[in-house]
Amino acid sequence: MLMESLDDWLQYLRENKKCIVVEGKSDREALMSLGITTILTIAQKPFYQVAESIKEKKICILTDLDAEGKKLFAKINRYCQQHGIRVDNTPRAFLFKHTTLTQIEGLPHYLLAQHGKHRVKDVIFDAARVERGT
Repeated sequence: MLMESLDDWLQYLRENKKCIVVEGKSDREALMSLGITTILTIAQKPFYQVAESIKEKKICILTDLDAEGKKLFAKINRYCQQHGIRVDNTPRAFLFKHTTLTQIEGLPHYLLAQHGKHRVKDVIFDAARVERGT
C-alpha cells in the first residue's frame, strides 16, 4: 500500500496486524486511541528481555523521532536483523517525511491539528483521554 496521507498511514497500521514496538505507556495509549491494537511497550524493561519477547517475524518500530528514539530504533532494528525478524520501516519513514512530529504520544493531537489539512476521515480516538493526557 502506498502511503500518501495520514489517512493511508492509519489504515496501513490498522490493517497490517504487525506488532508495533513503542517506547512507553503514553505512546501505546496514543496508538490505541487511534484504533491500533497490536502494540509492544518496551519502557522500563531490560533490552534483552524486550528483544527476546519479540515473537513475530515482521514488526514495525515506532520509537520517538528524536535523537534518543533514533538510537533506540537502531538498537532494536539491529537485534531484529540478527534474529531474522523483518522490520517494516514504512510507517516510521512516512512520519519523518510528512510530519513534524517528534513524539509518538503526540499523534492524536497532531491529527486533530492537521485534520482540515489532511482530511483525516475516520480518526477514531477517545477525545477525553487525549484532553486529559492519560
